[in-house]
Amino acid sequence: MNTCLIVIDVQESFRHRPYFTGTDLPAYLRAQNELINGCVARGVPVVRVFHSDGPNVPDNAFAQASGCVRALEGLAPFDAAATFTKSRHSALVGTGLDVWLTQNGIQRLIISGIRTEQCCETTTRHASDLGWEVDYAMDATLTWDMVQPDGQTLSAADIQTRTATVLQGRFATVTTAQQALARLTPNHNIAKNA
Repeated sequence: MNTCLIVIDVQESFRHRPYFTGTDLPAYLRAQNELINGCVARGVPVVRVFHSDGPNVPDNAFAQASGCVRALEGLAPFDAAATFTKSRHSALVGTGLDVWLTQNGIQRLIISGIRTEQCCETTTRHASDLGWEVDYAMDATLTWDMVQPDGQTLSAADIQTRTATVLQGRFATVTTAQQALARLTPNHNIAKNA
C-alpha cells in the first residue's frame, strides 16, 4: 500500500507562544526524527506542511514575515516530496495536499507533528472522512498543557490520551513511530515536487 508521512507544523513559530516549554521536546524529536529517517530509508515520501496565518508582520510568529515559518531546530533534515502551507487546522483544506496524494496514488497516511489535538488530529479526522487509511504516530506528535473551561490544567499527557482514545478504531490506527515504520512497505514511482 502506498504510504506517505505527513510532518505537520513542526516549525519555529511555536517557540514564540506563551505555552511553549521544552519539557517534552527531546522525546518528541527523537520519535519524529526516527519516523522521518525510517521513511526516507524505505523510500516512503515525506511531505512537509507549514502553518501560516494572521497579519503578515514580523511580530506574528505564524506569519512568513516573522522568519519563524521554517523547520523547528532539531528536526532531522529531509528532502520533502512536496511542501504545503496551510492557514486552517486541517492540512487538507485549501493546500492542494489532497490532490497531490491522489495523483501519487497514496492510500495510507502517517500523521505526525504539532499539535497533537489540533492540526494533527483535525487532519487525521479529515483524511479518514475522505477515505485515506491513517496511522497516527502518537509519540511523533507534540502538544502542551492547556487550561480547561473550569480553570483546571489539562496536562499534555492527558490530551494525548484523549486524542488516542477518540481516534483509535474510528479515524485511525494509533501507533508509535516504531509501529508505524513496521507497517510500511516501500513505495514506488512517487514524484518529488515542491
